[in-house]
Order: sequence, then C-alpha cells, then structure tokens
Amino acid sequence: MSLNRLISELEKHQHAPTELWDPPYCGEIPIHIASNGDWFYQGSQIKRTALVKLFASVLVVEDGEYFLITPAEKVKITVEDTPFVVVDWRQLEENGQQLLLLTTNIGDTLVLSSEHSLTMKNGVPYIVMQRGLTARVHRNVFYQWVSHAESRTVDGQEQWYLSSAGETFVLGNVE
Repeated sequence: MSLNRLISELEKHQHAPTELWDPPYCGEIPIHIASNGDWFYQGSQIKRTALVKLFASVLVVEDGEYFLITPAEKVKITVEDTPFVVVDWRQLEENGQQLLLLTTNIGDTLVLSSEHSLTMKNGVPYIVMQRGLTARVHRNVFYQWVSHAESRTVDGQEQWYLSSAGETFVLGNVE
C-alpha cells in the first residue's frame, strides 16, 4: 500500500467509525510512533500536524498491535510505547465540580474522568483514550500533578490523589 493511497482513503472519512469497519489486512507500512509521540514515515518525521491527526483518527490497537484502518484496508504500524502523550493540563470548575482538562501532543482534549481514567504502569501514568488507545502523561505534567495533588490515608497508607469529574485518581503512595 502506498502512503498517498492511504492518505486519499483517510481523507474521505473525517470522523472515522473504525469499529464498524472490517477490512482485510494488507501488511505493514513503515510508520512508527516514537515514545515522545512523534510520528515517522520511512524514518523521516511527519511534521504536518494535519496528517498526523488524520492517521490518529483511524488508529486502533488490537492485542497490543497497532493498525491504521480504513473501510478498504488495514495496515500495521509500530508504536514504541504508546501513540500519544499528555503534554498539558488545566483545572476547570463546572457546576461546582472540579475538572482536569488534558491536552495531548496532537491537540486532542479530554477530561480526566471514569471514561478517560488514569492508570499506572511501572510507576508511569497513562490516560485511557478512545478505542482502547492510551496516552502517557509527560513527566512535566506528572510533576505538576504531584504538586497539585491532595493526600489521604487509606488502610494506613498515605496516598497522593487528584480529583476530576467526581472521580478520584491515585498518583501513588507516600513512602
């Protein structure tokens, strides 16, 4: 599959309902997502934000492998860690409820909530996104969260946590 053909197919589907598509597997394409969220094609960084967003709109994960999917084709790509990175955040209050609004490296925004929850893997925070995808929380954002976090004691263990959208998300235990 050529990159131009893939782009042409993707541009037809702005809000891709990937869950409704079941195209045949067409092999791998040399697209790689680095751990910092940069996208590469044949080793060269894709610098056009609109193109990265287009690819991200049809990115799915199945059994730990990543694919770009269109109604006609499904191609495998490689991902170093996770496809996205939470690079910024801000606190809002809406109807008396605290919300943490998160921004990813491709400009997507989401609210830390039960739908987009925080998970910790080996001490590294990740946010659950759409279609089972995840975003790693950038170290600077995590450090800001730690300074913003509240503490509480649960079962004799002090925890640092954040609250957003009526939910509590544990950042870690105090040693």
